[in-house]
Amino acid sequence: MSVGSTGPAGETPAGAPKDPYALVRTRGYLKLLLVAAVVGFPVCAVAFGFLALVHELEPLIYTDLPRALGFARTPLWWPVPMLVVAGLLVGLAIRHLPGNGGHEPADGLALSGAPPLSALPGIVFAALASLSFGAVLGPEAPLIALGGGLAAGAARLLGRGLNAQSVAAVGAAGSFAAVSALLGSPLLGAFLLMEVAGLGGPMLGMLLVPGLLAAGIGALVFTGLGDWTGLGTYSLALHDVPRAAQPTVPEFGWALVIGVAAAFAATGVRRLSLFLKGRVVRHRVPATMLMGLVVGALAVVFAAATGKPATEMLYSGQSALGSLFQDSAGYSVAALLLLIVCKGLAYCASLSAFRGGPIFPALFLGAAGGVVLAHLPGLSLTPAFAMGVGAMCVAMLRLPMTSVLLATLLLGKSGLTVMPLVIVAVVVAYVVALRLTPADGAPADGAPADGAPGGGAPADGTPAGGAPAPHAA
Repeated sequence: MSVGSTGPAGETPAGAPKDPYALVRTRGYLKLLLVAAVVGFPVCAVAFGFLALVHELEPLIYTDLPRALGFARTPLWWPVPMLVVAGLLVGLAIRHLPGNGGHEPADGLALSGAPPLSALPGIVFAALASLSFGAVLGPEAPLIALGGGLAAGAARLLGRGLNAQSVAAVGAAGSFAAVSALLGSPLLGAFLLMEVAGLGGPMLGMLLVPGLLAAGIGALVFTGLGDWTGLGTYSLALHDVPRAAQPTVPEFGWALVIGVAAAFAATGVRRLSLFLKGRVVRHRVPATMLMGLVVGALAVVFAAATGKPATEMLYSGQSALGSLFQDSAGYSVAALLLLIVCKGLAYCASLSAFRGGPIFPALFLGAAGGVVLAHLPGLSLTPAFAMGVGAMCVAMLRLPMTSVLLATLLLGKSGLTVMPLVIVAVVVAYVVALRLTPADGAPADGAPADGAPGGGAPADGTPAGGAPAPHAA
């Protein structure tokens, strides 16, 4: 089996077979599926271990360590030195370890190819220092890198007959499996990969099938390890979601408002984070420590003003989504607004300097904004929550299908009820955010064009994950 590239929109290049499905009939493709299935087990087990380690380190740093040092409880000022230490560790990892610490989160979500095995220690270390110390980022970007790097490395060992391009396809499947287990759905992971890579036509199925197979196996691994260890699956999910009523005319009006508001908010976050990133890269270690100081100070301000733990503002917000939804009555409108402002600014600082993914903080900010608006007439909590999640997600990532699915699947049956509202909010946010993008589409500091989802695919037509669109030899 050999793999080659296709032109834009999946067009078959000159000299390639006319049958776009010829690849499936080859023994090489079956071997590729077998390697993807075998690789899915260890890759997702390592991904599960990474998430478990992050979740175990969080209370160790913010609860156990202060007590071990003689404090009766965590001091109000504790996040400041912890985030400064995190900035030092991340800055040193980016500067001195192979791999540059992984993907720059300020550039959006990009799948540019599986990193070499030599880069994985630096990527994992920078991500652990960022996520476990409280940077406002998610684990999806390091999981994509970890899954892709391990899968590609294993493919080189297991599939000696696979060429470099086929190994890249297995690497993409490993990334797909790792992030799908985190998002809670292989289908959601498929849409994410499809939109980020810009895949289409018959080649879509050719490239997604190995990833779907690895993701399905990965979901079993996450479920099995979660039950066996008692740690849970770490997948994105909400529980005990109240039944939503059918959408109303006023709620469709609110969908327009939420879409526009999310577009402006996300544009502000993107521009500020890119502005800060351009200054951080010039003085990596001290600037990253300074950004850690900013995040820690914002957490202290939030905790001092609201009386709530600083950790409710720190971290990605993935595990806090459920409590925000179920215990929304425990937040005053003023506390929610302060949470949005502090977490939004901490998100900008984290995007500019630390290592992690941009998805989960965007979901949390959108959800918090929806909860605030649910206090106003004509809008109930469940649709407001869902529309906020979808609109902020698409405004930050520029992935409309993924954003709709994230918002609706997160709410289970109620998500299907409010899906029309989510679609309207997502479309409005997507269009307005693109219109707020500079006409040349080329932001400063080397970031990808805003018009490209998550940074888009490489200009040579190679899809995300470094896996070129396959065809039969």
